[in-house]
Amino acid sequence: MSFPGRSSLLSSLICAAWVIAILAEGQQIKQPEVATKYGRLKGKWVAVKGTDRLTNVFLGIPFAKPPVGALRFSPPQPAEPWISVRDATSFPPVCLQDQTMLKKFEELFPTKQVNFSISEDCLYLNIYTPAHSNEKAKLPVMVWIHGGGLLMGGASMFDGSALSAYENLVVVTIQYRLGITGFFSTGDEHARGNWGFLDQVAALQWIQENIKHFGGDPGSVTIFGESAGGVSVSVLVLSPLAKGLFHKAISESGVALLSAMFSSHPEVIAKVVANITGCDSSSSAAMVHCLRKKPEEEMIFNFQQQQQVGVIPAVIDGVFIQKNPEELMAGKDFSAVPYIIGINNHEYGWLLPFLSDIPGLKEGMHKETILSTLQLLRPLLSVPAEFVSLITDEYLGDTDDPVALRDRFLDLMGDAIFFVPAIKTSNYHRASGSPVYFYEFQHRPSSASFKPDYVKADHGDEISFVFGGAFVTDEMSLTGKEFCNIMYVYCSSRTAG
Repeated sequence: MSFPGRSSLLSSLICAAWVIAILAEGQQIKQPEVATKYGRLKGKWVAVKGTDRLTNVFLGIPFAKPPVGALRFSPPQPAEPWISVRDATSFPPVCLQDQTMLKKFEELFPTKQVNFSISEDCLYLNIYTPAHSNEKAKLPVMVWIHGGGLLMGGASMFDGSALSAYENLVVVTIQYRLGITGFFSTGDEHARGNWGFLDQVAALQWIQENIKHFGGDPGSVTIFGESAGGVSVSVLVLSPLAKGLFHKAISESGVALLSAMFSSHPEVIAKVVANITGCDSSSSAAMVHCLRKKPEEEMIFNFQQQQQVGVIPAVIDGVFIQKNPEELMAGKDFSAVPYIIGINNHEYGWLLPFLSDIPGLKEGMHKETILSTLQLLRPLLSVPAEFVSLITDEYLGDTDDPVALRDRFLDLMGDAIFFVPAIKTSNYHRASGSPVYFYEFQHRPSSASFKPDYVKADHGDEISFVFGGAFVTDEMSLTGKEFCNIMYVYCSSRTAG
């Protein structure tokens, strides 16, 4: 007695058994190996849910020397080569950051990836590539730059396997120095600053030299990132040091015109950092010498104290970034690459006000509370100081209803921090003749059920769709999977071409 599709079913079962055997008996099956400029790497195969494809994964690849000792507050140096085959199957530590804040994020957004360790030795990248790829494949490359306010985050928080498998791309996630170690500047030759941005350039240089060995095309590299990662993408578009290292760009919820991201007076912040760390602030040389002597454990503690400073911004150093970002944009002095810029329709809906401890959100807000809060948050607003009062009156209107006032306040903050800079950046690029695309993400994901009902597409809500979260978890609905497909098509159609 025969059954319809029996041979097809048998083939599928054999294929599934083969995949399981590979994954379960990895010690007996030769894992993927790649020869790079610096030495050989051994990765691992990963089966991606929802597809019969395998992804080659290489984790913790060094793209620079550990930035420790004399290399703290110095530009990244090329990685040292290695002789034997290097194991690339373990997630690297994340860069120094506030452990309390990191744990808070892990609780809010649990990841199946890894329990994160923290180390100053953190300049690593992860690569996800279709298992069938070889040096002749020349697949498009997408390089993810994580967000986190230039204060926190890491490459391994983002799993590129689904994006790689479904879209036949090479996905790279990179790390860069954060906070004090990433952006401390004295404003002179002793510590010019922008170390984290220079790390990103070093990672892109490494990719140009080595990505062909993973099946990637060094001539088709797209950089993309969210929040501070989107800012990083925007800044790399402006930097002469990054010219030619990428060919397309995507900024999600963040561009270089965000007001809190650049400072013209780094020496003021440097002295505050010196006071926090107990260093002599009488001269730049003394500050840098003292900070370089601090052990890693003390630097981690100092990250917790950094809350007194907030974001340590980037600086106009004359090397990585030569002028104010808006001057560069107005003068069309940037890489004229195709560029996608976008926002979510509730950027200041829940996550950011929650992290800022904004009072009265759930019940509603009174006008007095809003006005005092705006005074505290004034540095974040990308609008001239003289217009804040006018804009506040326009948004809040004459209502006294606390819920309506809360909603209008959240819209004001989202527009002033994210929407206005994004639109201005888009217009500058359009004026230069460069292809530019603008989107607004409006879908509230089912995974946001822990957020209040009034929240729509919050800051960061699009990320799971970009990386294919709906395909690798059972919790996502069909709508979520449809959105993943939409985001895949939107991004890949503008990166592969």
